[in-house]
Amino acid sequence: MVVRENFQEQLDEIKAQLLELGSLAQLAVDESIKALKNQDVEKALEIIDNDHEINELEEEINEKVIWLIAKEQPLASDLRRLISALKISTDVERVGDLAVNIAKSIIRIGDKPFVKPIEEIPALAEKANNMLREVLSSFYEEDVNQAKAVADADDEIDTMYGRLVKELLELMTKYPDSISQIQQLAFICRYIERIGDHCTNISESVIYVVKGKRYDLNA
Repeated sequence: MVVRENFQEQLDEIKAQLLELGSLAQLAVDESIKALKNQDVEKALEIIDNDHEINELEEEINEKVIWLIAKEQPLASDLRRLISALKISTDVERVGDLAVNIAKSIIRIGDKPFVKPIEEIPALAEKANNMLREVLSSFYEEDVNQAKAVADADDEIDTMYGRLVKELLELMTKYPDSISQIQQLAFICRYIERIGDHCTNISESVIYVVKGKRYDLNA
């Protein structure tokens, strides 16, 4: 019984660290969008520099998971939790990478005035970050309904992304001197859309933990 309690404590610690990893990724996305709105190159550079914190925490989680699997030889349900933790940590780390990609686009855009107001891009990012927050909560609580709701929200992000990119491509003909900036804005939209995809992946992992079956929520 003591061994089991100790295992549960370590599993709970991994889940808590995943929430911490998610918070760091959410912050990176929030900060990148603030940097975009303010065209703040210094802030963008800071986001890139801070990415090592996310990478190091992901590595720590993965090492702990692998050690637990090897040492404890967990039962099927707990093995699913640990395997899913590995996958989720990778998805969250990729969100951090996408925030870095946004920061790099901001640097490339520089301080040249935007060809159009960009309010819709921060709105898209807010939806994606809300998805990340909710899906990590669903993992912590092992809430399948919440996980499915997050995956459903990805359809809205995909629709917004498609509309935004179409508008940006149309602007290229109006502002040929600003094609580089417009391309970078389209890339940023794509990076945000990818955050939604990673959240959907996490939703699938949550369902796998609870139900023991793989579901393709992107289909």
